[in-house]
Amino acid sequence: MIKSFLRLDSLQVQWKVATVIIVSTLVIIVERYRDLFPDKSVDNIFLFLLIPLVVIVFAFRENPTAYGFGIGDWKAGLVFTLAGVVLTTFIMLGVAQLPDFRNYYAPQSRPIFELILKNSLDLFGWEFLFRGFLLFALLPVCGPYAILIQAIPFTIAHIGKPELETTSCIFGGSLFGYIAWRTRSFLYPFLIHWYLSIITILIASR
Repeated sequence: MIKSFLRLDSLQVQWKVATVIIVSTLVIIVERYRDLFPDKSVDNIFLFLLIPLVVIVFAFRENPTAYGFGIGDWKAGLVFTLAGVVLTTFIMLGVAQLPDFRNYYAPQSRPIFELILKNSLDLFGWEFLFRGFLLFALLPVCGPYAILIQAIPFTIAHIGKPELETTSCIFGGSLFGYIAWRTRSFLYPFLIHWYLSIITILIASR
């Protein structure tokens, strides 16, 4: 075990995993406590998308497609996305009308174009951090457990939102991780998550 741990190729993989875990943790902390730009959505793109891409390209010297930054298996992705849209619509028609959701999301009501743009910027970086950068870095050392592991910081990052939403994230985040792993792309979890966010705000604001 020790000899395997000390192998050069093993150390290289573990160095990358350690880097990804540290970077992911730090950008989440910075996003929570600091405002880098006037618009928080720009913060999310910078911290959750651009910084991981810089690490992948310049520190790891790898292609971002190895971390799910691509189309992947688009046929499976389309099926997962359509199924996710149907399932989330059915669930949120009831859940988004609960008092906790109304109190949290109704004040976020805004013109539909602005709402779509803001959520697109927020969630594109958000999904790449967890279902791209973190998931695909963990897979070589954790195997399928990476799907569950990446959902843990994802769930913690939701603390402060409605309790039911935060609790469900360990399951929803794992499902998103599975879809990303299955399709080799974070784009399909992003599309489902984006739709879920939009429909939640629209229903809660009625």
